[in-house]
Amino acid sequence: MTSHSPAADMALLEIDQASVMQGDRLVLDRLSLRIAAHQHTAILGPNGSGKSTLVKLIARQLYPLARSDGSGAVHIFGRERWPVSELRRLLGIVSPAVQLDYTSDTPVEVFDAVVSGFFAARGVARNHHVTDAMRERAREALAHVDAMHLVGRPMASLSTGEARRVLIARALVHRPRALLLDEPCAGLDMASRRHFLESLRELARTGTTLLLVTHHVEEILPEIDHVVLLRDGQMLKQGNKADTLTDAALSATFGMPVQVSRHGDYYAATLG
Repeated sequence: MTSHSPAADMALLEIDQASVMQGDRLVLDRLSLRIAAHQHTAILGPNGSGKSTLVKLIARQLYPLARSDGSGAVHIFGRERWPVSELRRLLGIVSPAVQLDYTSDTPVEVFDAVVSGFFAARGVARNHHVTDAMRERAREALAHVDAMHLVGRPMASLSTGEARRVLIARALVHRPRALLLDEPCAGLDMASRRHFLESLRELARTGTTLLLVTHHVEEILPEIDHVVLLRDGQMLKQGNKADTLTDAALSATFGMPVQVSRHGDYYAATLG
């Protein structure tokens, strides 16, 4: 599902001492972070740790405080400045906000929702020229996330898990280098969550780099080898799972005693 580009060899994300204010509150405090290209990464932290702000920073919905030397604090695929439509071709984003936009009262059919990814629109308008190649790419993306059977249905009629699959397909039509997934399992029951996580594993195995933002240790896929721990707008620790998914590290992250265990290829955390 991916294609090579000059950006493919750049770091996926480089953040250097970025601070973000919302109102009079400092929500990211001199955050520095580097995620290599092709490095599946989980960003883990409690509610209020700055995860959602970080997602908006990466998505270009928020910008860091200006620095006195004029240098940029955030580089994505090696560049500071991106037209958002161009960035979306390399970095697909699926978040609760995107899902809410597509499952509101306005009727958008599943296939149209996926094709609309080519136009950065919510649906297909009369002035959009949909080519045969676009339709084929949309079918390919839907099949990749096991969602072809949903074609013909309005987005508003789908379950949470079904809608999320369709929105991932929408992000995949550009064959992006990476997917940014913000709380992708929110609202899913246990069975739906496991099925959905298996779909994400398939994406990871077939060349799409995953950047997973969550507060659930259980959602960290076996393919993810890099974990970033956030608390109070700062990075506490980053590294491989053996170094970050420990009792001590997660207790510090969540501000209470946490015990970590392994269940097959997955980790789990319980209050100690």
